[in-house]
Amino acid sequence: MNQALKILLVIVTSYILGSIPSSYIMGRLTRGIDLRSHGSGNLGAANTFRVLGARAAVPVLLIDIGKGFFAVKLASFLGTEHFAYSLIAVLAVIIGHNFSVFVNFSGGKGVGTTTGAFLCLAPLAVGICFIIWLVILIVSRIVSIASIISISMLPVIIITINRFGGGKTHASIIYLSIFTALMVIYKHRSNIRRMIDGKEGKLF
Repeated sequence: MNQALKILLVIVTSYILGSIPSSYIMGRLTRGIDLRSHGSGNLGAANTFRVLGARAAVPVLLIDIGKGFFAVKLASFLGTEHFAYSLIAVLAVIIGHNFSVFVNFSGGKGVGTTTGAFLCLAPLAVGICFIIWLVILIVSRIVSIASIISISMLPVIIITINRFGGGKTHASIIYLSIFTALMVIYKHRSNIRRMIDGKEGKLF
């Protein structure tokens, strides 16, 4: 298989994997509802929690993380000499999650899938970001604030680990983390408007 076909395979496979609408499926299976018409209308774990509860939200979150993780892992099997495959897989799986072909190109905001993808590329940084996310969530009880701040810290933490921790993360991963963080923040623009207006809902 030549390189062009491998790249096409990575894009298609990662996008389709990312497009699996776990929260939509969970809403249909458990309550026969379309989550896009309930709660915040977002197809993500947070809205699943609000509408369906923790028993439905936890599997959704794990599936979304798994989508990102396995997309990058599968891409890496095509050839370790072409690191670009993994980077392409990150973008394709997140775009698939955010704009799923199975639900008219709607989707989630990419936090879980981004987390899973970067677990393959920068696991220590993801672990630190998770701790930041958890602390902010406990203090504020607002998922969007926790998500925006923690994802914004991802490139900062990767750079810090590289600079002071003796890490050898490729520069392309740093640039990719900045780009994906901007994607997540963009998807949270409605949440940001509600926060400015003091109308953003709390999780508990």
